[in-house]
Amino acid sequence: MLSVNNLSVQFGKRVLFDEVNVAFGPSNCYGIIGANGAGKSTFLKIISGKQDANSGSVHLETGKRLSVLEQNHNAFDEYPVLETVLRGNKELFAVKSEMDTIYAKEDFSDADGERVGELQIVFEEMNGWNADSEAAALLSNLDIPENLHYMSMKDLDGKQKVRVLLAQSLFGNPDVLIMDEPTNDLDYETIQWLEQFLANYDNTVIVVSHDRHFLDAVCTHISDIDFGKINHYSGNYTFWYESSQLAARQRAQQNKKAEEKKKELQEFISRFSANVAKSKQATSRKKMIEKLNIEEIRPSSRRYPAIIFEQEREAGDQILNIEDLSYSSEGETLFDQIHFNMAKGDKTIVYSKDSRAITAFYEIINGKLKADKGSFEWGITTNQSYLPLDNSTFFDSDLSLVDWLRQWAQTEEEREEVFIRGFLGKMLFSGDEALKGSNVLSGGEKVRCMLSKMMMARANVVILDEPTNHLDLESITAFNNALKNFKGTVLCATHDHAFAKTVGNRILELTPKGVIDRYSNFDDYMSDPKIKALREKLYSK
Repeated sequence: MLSVNNLSVQFGKRVLFDEVNVAFGPSNCYGIIGANGAGKSTFLKIISGKQDANSGSVHLETGKRLSVLEQNHNAFDEYPVLETVLRGNKELFAVKSEMDTIYAKEDFSDADGERVGELQIVFEEMNGWNADSEAAALLSNLDIPENLHYMSMKDLDGKQKVRVLLAQSLFGNPDVLIMDEPTNDLDYETIQWLEQFLANYDNTVIVVSHDRHFLDAVCTHISDIDFGKINHYSGNYTFWYESSQLAARQRAQQNKKAEEKKKELQEFISRFSANVAKSKQATSRKKMIEKLNIEEIRPSSRRYPAIIFEQEREAGDQILNIEDLSYSSEGETLFDQIHFNMAKGDKTIVYSKDSRAITAFYEIINGKLKADKGSFEWGITTNQSYLPLDNSTFFDSDLSLVDWLRQWAQTEEEREEVFIRGFLGKMLFSGDEALKGSNVLSGGEKVRCMLSKMMMARANVVILDEPTNHLDLESITAFNNALKNFKGTVLCATHDHAFAKTVGNRILELTPKGVIDRYSNFDDYMSDPKIKALREKLYSK
């Protein structure tokens, strides 16, 4: 379907890709993974024709169509919503536009009539007469109601634009679909719809995403960028991750017999082949995994940060008590009548359809914002560590990372450079990296610094507002494991489905008309029909 031949990309002395040869087949979904800076987005731009390589070629099978999820959310602001979706199939839209132009002519000639006849045949072959209804159906599935279909894109909010552009990329059943972070700015229900759509999609999908649950739900293959090459591995992200970890452990077990290693790998593969995703592709995925040559599984060269949350002291039974808490912004109620008593050891997922409600709630219970009414009280044995959504105020100086982290030291021992470098080293800031200025960090580096600060605090309550923002898959995976192992109490708001699913044992949903508080895992909570009905009532205007 799509092949890449002898592809090389170099920026100055830095080599991203070196003689890459790889092919992407039909009915498969490939998840492109790699460390930050490995070239994931660059590779997508090259195969979609938006960027040139230094050498090599990209070949799309003749007669096949490629579609790309647009990253510039304002690129179609001057067009109506429905037209924006139709523009996703450039060939069809070009035919339609030429027909409309000819029909609009006042002096319609015989030649025009002949040309329209030719175009109508082509248009019919493209199923063009059903284009408007198919585009409208896509929009409705993505929660863009019919009354918005003829509005200008510039009049939609950011989340609505994302959904329209998603519909645009899916429109017309493209043979190759390329998506760079498709779940960004989508809510849980829309992501769930997209997962189901792609899991049953017959054509080729190539996707970059930091959402592990999404990669697990849709991918038949993981395409790993490592050492300037790209290698395909059968299975989803979790299969790739766990198999690479197993291979690394086995490589370190020099004294273990080859037969024992082989048996361990085969048992691992059998376990995963029995748990492939339930979709149209499930049978083919199972066969791929079962046929996998165990010698193909290799340790990854990835570096994973060592995130370990420890409590300086164990908290008592009273953690956090909230009574009748309410908050409004610009005349709009974000949440109301919040009653909540958090128990020791709870790992609560804080959820809302409006992310502003979560951030306001967090700022209130951390003493940075005043509620409209109500009260909250932390237990006297608790100490909290907070990762806010916006951490920019922490990085407005040019202090080195060592001096930056030293600001939160509690004792003379903690102020020692060796002690501080230990925490920074766990977050992959070693050697000269620990001396770089705190005001020149990337988004992911800032979050890793904040995690160093949180680990050094040794709090017994950890509060997190979208903790996976800006992090790579390696850091997200390590962070997720750290929270699962943490013995203290957690309040976590996240769009990362795997985080919510594997960390939380309690759900607290904030709505404009009250709160839903349930001891439940995230998936059971979101699929419960009684809770769905209650949620609709509490969010209704």
